[in-house]
Amino acid sequence: MPGWWGHLNSRVFTPRAFKSGKRVVLTHVGRSSGMPYRTPMEAHPVQGGYLVHGLGSDWVRNVLAAGHARLAVDGEEVELVAPRVVGEEEALAALGVVVGRPKSLRITEFLRMDLA
Repeated sequence: MPGWWGHLNSRVFTPRAFKSGKRVVLTHVGRSSGMPYRTPMEAHPVQGGYLVHGLGSDWVRNVLAAGHARLAVDGEEVELVAPRVVGEEEALAALGVVVGRPKSLRITEFLRMDLA
Protein backbone atom coordinates (compact mmCIF):
# COMPACT_ATOMS: atom_id res chain seq x y z
CA MET A 1 0.00 0.00 0.00
CA PRO A 2 1.23 3.53 -0.62
CA GLY A 3 2.38 5.48 2.43
CA TRP A 4 -0.34 8.11 2.05
CA TRP A 5 -2.99 5.38 2.39
CA GLY A 6 -1.78 4.43 5.87
CA HIS A 7 -1.86 8.06 6.94
CA LEU A 8 -5.40 8.54 5.58
CA ASN A 9 -6.50 5.26 7.13
CA SER A 10 -5.26 6.18 10.62
CA ARG A 11 -6.84 9.65 10.49
CA VAL A 12 -10.19 8.90 8.84
CA PHE A 13 -11.15 5.22 8.70
CA THR A 14 -9.74 3.92 12.00
CA PRO A 15 -11.74 6.37 14.18
CA ARG A 16 -14.90 5.47 12.25
CA ALA A 17 -14.24 1.76 12.78
CA PHE A 18 -13.94 2.25 16.55
CA LYS A 19 -17.21 4.20 16.64
CA SER A 20 -19.09 1.56 14.66
CA GLY A 21 -18.06 -1.22 17.07
CA LYS A 22 -18.41 -3.76 14.26
CA ARG A 23 -14.74 -4.43 13.56
CA VAL A 24 -12.36 -6.74 15.36
CA VAL A 25 -9.74 -4.71 17.27
CA LEU A 26 -6.16 -5.83 17.81
CA THR A 27 -4.34 -4.39 20.84
CA HIS A 28 -0.54 -4.44 20.57
CA VAL A 29 2.49 -2.68 22.03
CA GLY A 30 4.76 -0.33 20.08
CA ARG A 31 8.17 -1.87 19.53
CA SER A 32 10.04 1.38 20.28
CA SER A 33 7.64 3.38 22.43
CA GLY A 34 6.15 0.56 24.50
CA MET A 35 2.81 2.36 24.16
CA PRO A 36 -0.37 0.32 23.65
CA TYR A 37 -2.09 0.70 20.27
CA ARG A 38 -5.47 -0.45 18.99
CA THR A 39 -5.93 -1.35 15.33
CA PRO A 40 -9.29 -2.30 13.77
CA MET A 41 -9.01 -5.10 11.21
CA GLU A 42 -10.45 -8.22 9.68
CA ALA A 43 -9.34 -11.37 11.46
CA HIS A 44 -10.26 -14.81 10.20
CA PRO A 45 -10.62 -17.59 12.77
CA VAL A 46 -8.63 -20.72 11.94
CA GLN A 47 -7.97 -23.85 13.96
CA GLY A 48 -6.15 -22.79 17.12
CA GLY A 49 -5.91 -19.09 16.32
CA TYR A 50 -6.48 -16.27 13.85
CA LEU A 51 -5.20 -15.24 10.45
CA VAL A 52 -4.92 -11.62 9.27
CA HIS A 53 -3.42 -9.77 6.35
CA GLY A 54 -1.67 -6.42 6.42
CA LEU A 55 2.01 -7.25 6.28
CA GLY A 56 4.31 -4.29 5.93
CA SER A 57 2.21 -2.34 8.43
CA ASP A 58 3.62 -0.95 11.68
CA TRP A 59 1.18 -3.01 13.72
CA VAL A 60 2.53 -6.23 12.13
CA ARG A 61 6.11 -5.29 13.02
CA ASN A 62 4.94 -4.44 16.56
CA VAL A 63 3.22 -7.81 17.02
CA LEU A 64 6.16 -9.76 15.60
CA ALA A 65 8.58 -7.89 17.89
CA ALA A 66 6.42 -8.36 21.01
CA GLY A 67 5.49 -11.98 20.26
CA HIS A 68 1.90 -11.51 21.42
CA ALA A 69 -1.23 -9.35 21.10
CA ARG A 70 -4.87 -9.26 22.24
CA LEU A 71 -7.84 -9.44 19.91
CA ALA A 72 -11.31 -8.15 20.82
CA VAL A 73 -13.88 -10.35 19.10
CA ASP A 74 -17.62 -10.14 19.78
CA GLY A 75 -17.07 -8.28 23.06
CA GLU A 76 -14.46 -10.71 24.39
CA GLU A 77 -10.67 -10.40 24.36
CA VAL A 78 -8.46 -13.33 23.43
CA GLU A 79 -4.70 -13.50 23.97
CA LEU A 80 -2.71 -14.40 20.87
CA VAL A 81 0.87 -15.67 20.84
CA ALA A 82 3.48 -17.01 18.40
CA PRO A 83 2.86 -14.57 15.54
CA ARG A 84 4.43 -15.70 12.30
CA VAL A 85 4.29 -14.87 8.63
CA VAL A 86 2.76 -17.58 6.45
CA GLY A 87 2.40 -17.80 2.69
CA GLU A 88 -0.78 -17.63 0.68
CA GLU A 89 -0.96 -21.41 0.19
CA GLU A 90 -0.76 -22.16 3.93
CA ALA A 91 -3.20 -19.36 4.74
CA LEU A 92 -5.80 -20.53 2.25
CA ALA A 93 -5.43 -24.13 3.44
CA ALA A 94 -6.02 -23.00 7.04
CA LEU A 95 -9.09 -21.01 6.04
CA GLY A 96 -10.55 -23.76 3.90
CA VAL A 97 -12.03 -21.09 1.61
CA VAL A 98 -10.77 -18.34 -0.65
CA VAL A 99 -10.23 -15.09 1.25
CA GLY A 100 -12.34 -12.29 -0.17
CA ARG A 101 -9.71 -9.74 -1.15
CA PRO A 102 -9.19 -7.55 -4.18
CA LYS A 103 -6.79 -9.18 -6.63
CA SER A 104 -5.20 -5.76 -7.19
CA LEU A 105 -3.68 -5.92 -3.68
CA ARG A 106 -1.72 -9.08 -4.58
CA ILE A 107 -1.64 -10.28 -0.98
CA THR A 108 0.68 -13.27 -0.76
CA GLU A 109 1.67 -13.24 2.92
CA PHE A 110 -0.44 -13.34 6.05
CA LEU A 111 0.13 -13.15 9.80
CA ARG A 112 -0.98 -16.17 11.78
CA MET A 113 -1.29 -16.10 15.57
CA ASP A 114 -2.20 -18.88 17.98
CA LEU A 115 -4.59 -18.70 20.92
CA ALA A 116 -2.67 -18.56 24.22
